[in-house]
Amino acid sequence: MTASFWDMMKRPGTSSKAHSTASSSSAKIQKMAPGLRSDSPRSRSIDAQSTSTEATTSSSQSQPDDYRQTLSDVVVVGAGPAGLMLAYVPSSPPAWHIFAGRRADGNGSDNLVRFGIKTRLIDDRPDRTSTGRADGIQPKTIETLRQMRLAEPLLRKGVRVYDIAFWTSTALQSLHRTAREIHYPPVVDLLDPYILLVHQGMVEKIFQDDLKERGVHVQRNTAFVEFEHTPQKVRPLQITCKDAVDHTRRTYGARYLVGCDGAHSQVRRCLPDARPIGSSRDAIWGVLDGVLETDFPDIWSKVVVHSEELGSILMIPRERNMTRLYIELKSDTKESASREELTREYVMKRAQEIMLPYVLNWRSVDWFGRYQVGQRVANRFTDEERKVFIAGDASHTHSPKAAQGMNTSMHDTFNLAWKLNFAVRGLAKPSLLATYEQERKKIAEDLVNFDYEHANAFAAGDPDALAANFAKNVAFISGYGVNYEYNVLNIPNKGHGIGALKPGYLLPPAKVTRFVDSNPVDIQTDIPALGQFRIYFFCRDVYAAKPFLDAVCVAHQTMSSYVGRVTLAGNASYTIQPPLAAPHDQFVCPERYTPVSGIFTYALVTDMPRHEFELDDLPVTLRESRWTVYLDDCPDKDTRGQKCIDKWLDGLAENEVVVLNVRPDGYVGSHRRWDNGRRESGVAAVKWLDEYYDQFLCDL
Repeated sequence: MTASFWDMMKRPGTSSKAHSTASSSSAKIQKMAPGLRSDSPRSRSIDAQSTSTEATTSSSQSQPDDYRQTLSDVVVVGAGPAGLMLAYVPSSPPAWHIFAGRRADGNGSDNLVRFGIKTRLIDDRPDRTSTGRADGIQPKTIETLRQMRLAEPLLRKGVRVYDIAFWTSTALQSLHRTAREIHYPPVVDLLDPYILLVHQGMVEKIFQDDLKERGVHVQRNTAFVEFEHTPQKVRPLQITCKDAVDHTRRTYGARYLVGCDGAHSQVRRCLPDARPIGSSRDAIWGVLDGVLETDFPDIWSKVVVHSEELGSILMIPRERNMTRLYIELKSDTKESASREELTREYVMKRAQEIMLPYVLNWRSVDWFGRYQVGQRVANRFTDEERKVFIAGDASHTHSPKAAQGMNTSMHDTFNLAWKLNFAVRGLAKPSLLATYEQERKKIAEDLVNFDYEHANAFAAGDPDALAANFAKNVAFISGYGVNYEYNVLNIPNKGHGIGALKPGYLLPPAKVTRFVDSNPVDIQTDIPALGQFRIYFFCRDVYAAKPFLDAVCVAHQTMSSYVGRVTLAGNASYTIQPPLAAPHDQFVCPERYTPVSGIFTYALVTDMPRHEFELDDLPVTLRESRWTVYLDDCPDKDTRGQKCIDKWLDGLAENEVVVLNVRPDGYVGSHRRWDNGRRESGVAAVKWLDEYYDQFLCDL
């Protein structure tokens, strides 16, 4: 098998080994990208040495640092789930750290780290979240964490909620159950049809543990102050931060800045003309996490309780035998009460009153908080130059009761991370980064609109209205209904209908058998998220489709196609600045999924019986992509009892071939069906693929 760029991801050994690694890497650069010039945009994007224009540091620094240690590709402000997700996707130290036989310099964001982008992650807190805050992980987020190979610790420790119960009390009738519903009814096709409950700190921990394995850490007790745009520099952002302990200031140079620093974001305040738009309600809610002693029968279900006189409670089971209660503190129940007067004891008493005649006592309390309901969306998510971005609560806020905040925030940065990876490497056209605000601002607005209706129904205590609102928005709440409008990444199909696949939508879950080892797998999560696009070929008869497959695969391995030139440019970039390895990567085996290209994973799906063809019968590209050749032969294991070809494509004629482009974040980009597998159709597919990727990626 051809060596992939992932083969270079080795933990540093002795200095002699490091020296040999550097030498061999230089040779590979020449082999993989003969057209790479020292004056090209790509060589500037991955420079390891500072330029003369950046040779002076800010006079505000309290002590002389090694200048290179102040430079990053991306600075991320805020180490909550959004910031850590971003750091996880595209951030690692530059190649010279690896080639010199050293570990990382200690800064990074997890996604960016794995992609090989030098990232500095700062946070003004002394440590990660220890208790409380966000706590619900939706099905789509579970799928994303599966793709990142990080889901298992949370699935093992979290509580899974499959149902929701509704209780009410009036002046005439004591508290009683009025309904019980499935949390995620079968109308939504889900691999994980439940909400997973774990506190925010547990989510932060899985990212931080991965960062630690890669030799990087969060720069704590460091507050962002301001930034200055200096376009004449390679790293045009001069970012000033302040130490929270000794108050000294330091300035860092970066290409991009991302604010994941919460609802009161300082990065947003510094972003020209950016402001949150929306409103807050007068109502204040209390939140309690603790171990209960109660005779209430539905304590291990998600429960909505409404008292006409006293207000509402949302009850959610949590890890370690805990229960979270959201308790409404009606504005007329304690006149002119300030937040400080609404003590933990007062909130506990109100919960006990609402839950009567059931007994409610706390054996222990892990966390107490108060919040005011508000829905706001920032009017912009980036600056004019698209060098500064905001994400998560910095860009949108809403009530926490629908368990959307942490999920939406992480998907903000999951969307941004792979785009920044391509941009830093000089592989992205300006149109790619433009899609971040286009896509995620729409989702934030959709979320706030849903949350407004949800909060109104909750406050009114109308179980029918609440259930109707939930049913109407259940796909969106799960994450699978979150979709993007058409843009350069999401192209409508001009040909035949393609079944359940829609550009801008996620792949539905489907079961297939992996050819190489006969394992049944979930095709939408089997290929790990490595920041790469996926190109799937679907056919009934491998031999009838071979001329088509040959035409595409040969073109993609030469300079004759745009996609081929993107591969050469990408492989050169990853050779110079490779992803940063962790010991557990040897179990993920990323080299299986990028044997020929660091930018594209190639996959074949066929329902041809396994004994009727061999891997050696396939074109070289697919032969070397042996771990992503799939047999569509296990509908009995599917969530709907369907074959993948039937579910995704609404069937496939004997000689037809379908090509599907899937974005690095798992969304459908584009797809097309050809009537036959002849070479002429394959040549047309090469042109179609070139036109698609030419809209947002750079070649040599």
